[in-house]
Amino acid sequence: MRSQARLALAGCLLVAASAADADEGKFLQSFQGNLAGKGTVQVTTQAPTVSVACTFKSDATSSSLSLDGNCRGLILVTRAISAHLKTSGNRYSGVYVGSRTGPAQLSGSRTGNAINLAIRWAKVVNGDRIAQLTVEKKGANGILLTVTDRDPKTGKNVVTSRIDLKRT
Repeated sequence: MRSQARLALAGCLLVAASAADADEGKFLQSFQGNLAGKGTVQVTTQAPTVSVACTFKSDATSSSLSLDGNCRGLILVTRAISAHLKTSGNRYSGVYVGSRTGPAQLSGSRTGNAINLAIRWAKVVNGDRIAQLTVEKKGANGILLTVTDRDPKTGKNVVTSRIDLKRT
């Protein structure tokens, strides 16, 4: 009897894990499409804020999300930006490319409509190599990308990048 109970429990856990993976896949695929929007970026917490206009192409599968695009600021400055994420259950990992320090490692999880990721920069930025990236689904057609970092002078978290995108 005990082995039947264990087998039933294992079956329930497998079904629950499969349902969670399916939910994650549906969530990721809701990011699919072409996006455009505006926002602000600071290279460091002490640098002036620069207004940017961005376009992205988002490719999503049941287990991955790729955002590839460009942001333009100061009339002629354009930077290619990308984030490539893979999921295993509700855990995410990947790489962000676009920082002047080089490729950064991403890791985190989803809470509700937001993927919350720790960033590990390739080099020291704002006194350390750590920051946070939130990729938040806003309604049916929007994505909000927000980077926060700790200001080494005040010790407070500061939004260093905020880009509001809409599906085009």
